[in-house]
Amino acid sequence: MPGFEFHGLTASFNGERVIGPLSLHIQEGEHVALVGKSGAGKSTLITLMYEQMQRQAALVPQALGLVNALPVFHNVFMGRLDRHSAWYNAWSLVRPFAKDREAVAALLDELDMPRKQWTPAASLSGGQRQRVAIARAIYRQASILLADEPVSALDGPMAHQVMSMLVNRYDTSVIALHDVDMARTYCDRIIGLQDGQVALDEPASQVDPRAIMALY
Repeated sequence: MPGFEFHGLTASFNGERVIGPLSLHIQEGEHVALVGKSGAGKSTLITLMYEQMQRQAALVPQALGLVNALPVFHNVFMGRLDRHSAWYNAWSLVRPFAKDREAVAALLDELDMPRKQWTPAASLSGGQRQRVAIARAIYRQASILLADEPVSALDGPMAHQVMSMLVNRYDTSVIALHDVDMARTYCDRIIGLQDGQVALDEPASQVDPRAIMALY
């Protein structure tokens, strides 16, 4: 079956098991929502999956991972650093190529951040910073998106706009979401975590909302 296999994922913190061992198969073309209360293991699972995939995946971490001293352009451009040679990246730090400037500008326009390309990341609002991290992930053009609460700092309309953009840009995704309604709207499979284990795994169209709420 085509897709992405994750076997025996496990993690401990201060000697205490926080997730796993668990295994997952993510099918190609599937949008998966990870749900569960805070501390259930969603962020840890996203991290473990990314550690296994690396070059195949684009990541939107909850902490965002922006470099405050750099402008928005370079924070987005970092999504493809490993696709270019050292000289290309060094030159882009000083004088970015037109094709890269245009590609980043187009993404920022889609995310309602026009004219922010050369704004230092440190001066952005929380919602803008989140959108820069999302632009970086989309710019990477990887096989799968792994995102940890990617719309938590966005208001309703913008959150829906960004979620729609993510599922349209990526054929396959695993997205940790606190908002259950958004998970059911934009994802076709719901995986619920409880105490570091899979407690629910159902198609979004068939899952009982009461079963999701029981996780909380």
